[in-house]
Amino acid sequence: MDDFFAINAAKTEFRECFNLGDASRMLAIADADLVSFSDGQPSEFGASGLEALKTRLTNLFERFTAKLLVIVIEIRFQGDVAYDYGWHDLTLTPKDGGESIRRRYRYVDIWRRNKKGNWKLWMYMDNQDVADPFRPDQIPSVGAQVHGSF
Repeated sequence: MDDFFAINAAKTEFRECFNLGDASRMLAIADADLVSFSDGQPSEFGASGLEALKTRLTNLFERFTAKLLVIVIEIRFQGDVAYDYGWHDLTLTPKDGGESIRRRYRYVDIWRRNKKGNWKLWMYMDNQDVADPFRPDQIPSVGAQVHGSF
């Protein structure tokens, strides 16, 4: 399988883990030595981190219906390591009623090819996205800049 396609397929599995509420799908794409630096969570490493991830996702899916949209900006390869980054747009709808919660996270994934040739999620880092402070209406026009008034 083409490496670029393989990483995209793995990101699809990542998305489907949330959209189907199935923590086992996440564990299937995770490397045994997973390093997780998830926003608002303690740093997690290896087997104990995978167990904590499984518990956290299982609890999340018991309480919420999740809808995840994955926006991949770029995938880069360096031998048996691949990097991708982008945004995860997550909507959580409480199963017992109430308003949905929407969060957007910036993420970086680092994948590594295992001995069987499969790409596994080796390192994961995300944090909550913040609004862009750029406001075009507050930028002076070109004419104002030429004449020295800002």
